[in-house]
Amino acid sequence: MEGRYFLGLLVLVTTMSIGCGSGSGTHLDVPPGQLAVFPPALQFGKVAVGRKATKTGTLKAGNARIVVTSADWNGEGYSISGVAFPVTVEAGQSVSFDVTFTPQKNGSSSGEISFLSNATNSPHTTSVSANGTQAGEHSVTLSWRPAKTNPIGYYVYRAAKPEGPYSKITSSAQPKASFTDGSVQSGQTYFYFTTALDKPGKESKPSNKVQVTIPNS
Repeated sequence: MEGRYFLGLLVLVTTMSIGCGSGSGTHLDVPPGQLAVFPPALQFGKVAVGRKATKTGTLKAGNARIVVTSADWNGEGYSISGVAFPVTVEAGQSVSFDVTFTPQKNGSSSGEISFLSNATNSPHTTSVSANGTQAGEHSVTLSWRPAKTNPIGYYVYRAAKPEGPYSKITSSAQPKASFTDGSVQSGQTYFYFTTALDKPGKESKPSNKVQVTIPNS
């Protein structure tokens, strides 16, 4: 993924290595008296150990009111939130729920969520799958057009919000017009800018700010 931004003295170009995981569900009509879960499978892809990823599912009733009394699930690292049982799903209506995956170790984790109700197809299930990975699998590479003032190096700053606060993530001035940040976390958004350092030790004004969102996969 690459984006180009132009502002002031320095020009940043960002690239990042990513892994991909995807999942999709098809929204179908629900047969009379039954309960449906959308999507039928929740795929989280890769999630760094110690971090968490959340996906939203939906319970939908057919032409009759359905009372969902509880949910049971298995699979290491999963939890359900956003819904309190028992919950009533009115005829033709839907209720959402959240599933969170928080891996504690490397490796794949799969499971199943089972919803118990008075529907004719109870219990109704949806599958979950994910893969825990070590943090630092993603990285962000910044590069910029060298300043015309022939600086002795560059500093790189990073923040979690566009307004900051920004922290210097290079312990010393970087001699080259590029830097790779390997400390990013899956699912997080970061904002960067760079400055040029001249021989007397004076920093230039900040470059343009670059926003990078690290995928969960």
